[in-house]
Amino acid sequence: MDLLIKNGTIVTAKESFIADLAVKDGKIVAIGKDLEVEAEKEVDATGKLVLPGAIDAHTHLAMPFGGTVSSDSYLSGTRAAACGGVTTIFDYPVQHKGETILGLVGSKKEILEKEACVDYAFHCCITDLNGGQILDEMEKAVEEGITSFKCFLVYKKENMMVDDATLARLLLRAKELGAMINVHAENPDLIDLNIEKFLSEGKTSAWYHYLSRPEFVEAEADKRAVHLATNLKAPLYLVHMADKEGLEACIKAKEEGNDVFIETCPQYLEFTCDVYKREDGRNFVCSPPMKGQESQDALWTALKAGLIDTIATDHCPFQSYEKDWGKEDFTKIPNGCAGIENMYPYMLDAANSGKLSFERVVELCSTNPAKIFGCKTKGSLAIGKDADIVIYDKDKEFTVSVNNMHSDCDHTIWEGKKLHGYPVQTYLRGSLVYDNGEFVGTPGNGAYIKRSPRK
Repeated sequence: MDLLIKNGTIVTAKESFIADLAVKDGKIVAIGKDLEVEAEKEVDATGKLVLPGAIDAHTHLAMPFGGTVSSDSYLSGTRAAACGGVTTIFDYPVQHKGETILGLVGSKKEILEKEACVDYAFHCCITDLNGGQILDEMEKAVEEGITSFKCFLVYKKENMMVDDATLARLLLRAKELGAMINVHAENPDLIDLNIEKFLSEGKTSAWYHYLSRPEFVEAEADKRAVHLATNLKAPLYLVHMADKEGLEACIKAKEEGNDVFIETCPQYLEFTCDVYKREDGRNFVCSPPMKGQESQDALWTALKAGLIDTIATDHCPFQSYEKDWGKEDFTKIPNGCAGIENMYPYMLDAANSGKLSFERVVELCSTNPAKIFGCKTKGSLAIGKDADIVIYDKDKEFTVSVNNMHSDCDHTIWEGKKLHGYPVQTYLRGSLVYDNGEFVGTPGNGAYIKRSPRK
């Protein structure tokens, strides 16, 4: 054997139990009490949790946006992921007019093959059908393991938005191919109306970012997307859910038997719109913005009830000086925050404090995203699965600081957050990539995950 982890408490989406776990050639080959095997490396995990690596199904690494590029490269972003217990990331390359899906993804893969510190997959954002060619190309993309595509119902002025007819065409084509459409739901016309009003009144602080995109602006688009998908009987994945009204519409659709999946992010669970009143409020600007307390409470209630499917980050950080472009005009603040290294520790801290069970956190952060997006070798600690493993010390005290993160961003919205419990080791397919605060992996060792279509 290559690796034997002994005496840890193995956590799955369904149960926890003390056992040993053996790894050979990057795969889990045995799980059981007191395994009598010899291994090149033996780790004693007594008193610690042994978890599947997390899957962050929503990242924007090296992404051009707002006149700049998100501050984490594929190398630094996946390095930060490994150090937070994330062993697979899904990135969102954005297709523009004239570009093909496979050409775009191929250009990203060339970089990731050299830089990726964890495994990776893609959702491709579709912004233009290229006269219908994209609808044809989707079949080849699915064959290549790209089985999900994203639509923006916002960013009209940035030429990223799709109209309702395009969304409908993509929903129907995805259904035909066993693929999934992911949707960023906000109403751009209402946002533009609000922005015009606030700027004319000289209201330019970060607080007006939230007020230009309040709950009902997201909810309208959530409900419109769900209405289209359910009537077309097509699967739908709502990204970064942040508002109560839209959440309730999605839950209703789920309860009526529709294939509607809901993702939310740690920033919506931790912060409310009040952060935009802070002196550094611009650092928290993302879209959709953090909402009011009522929406946050609804998210936690739904999490506990098993009605939210996944946790992801929407990791898209920008440097402080770039955020400062909007000191006097919130519309000039690049939208996005860091979170890839914080997601699993944050959610596990919630389990450690009794808000959720550890099994539920594994389900949200690993098992469900693997299942929903066709990652057959990921998402759980089971024989035959990739040995993506996190060892977690429930008693380790940790305070988040930009100084102990592994991102290239010069600040973090999580600065000063105290966590009870923290990952101490991360293994990617059996190889140690993070060890007690240090990245010890090798850029380029991350592998492309070819995903299976939905049945």
